[in-house]
Amino acid sequence: MAERICGAEIERLIQLLARLPGLGPRSARRAALHLMRRRDELLAPLADAMRVARETIVTCSVCGNIDSCDPCAICRDERRDPRALVVVETVGDLWALERARAVAGRYHVLGGVLSPLDGIGPRDLNLASLVERVAQGGVEEVILAVNATIDGQTTAHYVTDLLAGFNVRMTRLAHGVPVGGELDYLDEGTLAAAMRARTVF
Repeated sequence: MAERICGAEIERLIQLLARLPGLGPRSARRAALHLMRRRDELLAPLADAMRVARETIVTCSVCGNIDSCDPCAICRDERRDPRALVVVETVGDLWALERARAVAGRYHVLGGVLSPLDGIGPRDLNLASLVERVAQGGVEEVILAVNATIDGQTTAHYVTDLLAGFNVRMTRLAHGVPVGGELDYLDEGTLAAAMRARTVF
């Protein structure tokens, strides 16, 4: 059995850091060491920020974004065009589009994609609330800004069929988004160009 090289508290920190996307055990150890070396200027503020986030961050009841208020700041922004509704898979995708300043409409976060292999069906996504928002009227265009993956495209087709009975224009991002690519990893220029060149779905 390998000898433990640090205390249980540090081991727990490393294990928790290793659960974060992009961090494996080695990267988590390096991050933990860095935090330990800079306790006062980095670790303490980070711990405090995480505590505040845990206590204050909520999911927007309108669009599914996360914020410290409900409805979120985007839904409350009266400068946004309520006629355009951008449907995204995750909050990360919403943030990517916001960074690119590619759209001035409102958003709807599905919370994932349809994936029969993973057991994710229509009831696991925020589809009922999407239909309800469109049914309330005022939405003229639904922009499907989903990832160009098989599951993303399957979800886009399902949403299109779901909203077929409403008088809304269905568009999707242009093919500038590479097949198999994910929005959160694309640069702002590519995202902005893809949004401008969106096509009827």
